[in-house]
Amino acid sequence: MPNAVLTVRDLKSGYGRTVVCDDISLDVPAGQITCIIGPNGAGKSTLLKTIAGVIPAIDGSIQVSDVEIAGQPAAQVARSGMAYVPQEANVFRALTTHENLTMGGWIDESRTKAARDKVYEMFPDLKPLAQVPAGNLSGGQRQMVAFGMALMLEPRVLLLDEPSAGLSPLMVGQMFDTVKQVNASGVAILMVEQNAVQGLRIADEGIVMASGRIAMQAPAAELLKSSDVSELYLGSRV
Repeated sequence: MPNAVLTVRDLKSGYGRTVVCDDISLDVPAGQITCIIGPNGAGKSTLLKTIAGVIPAIDGSIQVSDVEIAGQPAAQVARSGMAYVPQEANVFRALTTHENLTMGGWIDESRTKAARDKVYEMFPDLKPLAQVPAGNLSGGQRQMVAFGMALMLEPRVLLLDEPSAGLSPLMVGQMFDTVKQVNASGVAILMVEQNAVQGLRIADEGIVMASGRIAMQAPAAELLKSSDVSELYLGSRV
């Protein structure tokens, strides 16, 4: 795909001798949201961790803007223009919001203040919470801090693992609004989401994973209309 900011080809990864993801190929177009859905144990989170460099790839290619990053440590992957927000432990609870954002700008400290100001401009609700420890924030507020930390790197592509997990129904809606806001700023997003219906509704492309492989990839609107996808993964609710 000519305008893909993230390209994965024939990727294999797992833990020790156990292969979890096998023969994964996908493209994340620049400026778009791609949502991965599928049952528990399908390998969705493992795939994101492999792309982010948290888990080493066994085989295959991962490129960010045509630069090969497969086999690179997570710190080097972050320098390539990709940021990763894990499902759990995605903020430093003992540090304030301000300190968390500062930690997010570790790659280039000379640009930390400008990047932090940009995050506060994007998420004005965080400014009054600047001196509040992240551990005292609500789940939705912590997720916003985690997004902000990732955006301190000014990434071209953002990996999100289950961003709605553990949030109240009200906060889930706000979280998806945040995802759209980040995407509107020009950041491509690859998102694993347990709330398949809402995830696909804000996405441009959808990917269905099953048993460590990609079972289907199509425009998100098509997956929402698919009776097979609805019965298996959407709980027949669209």
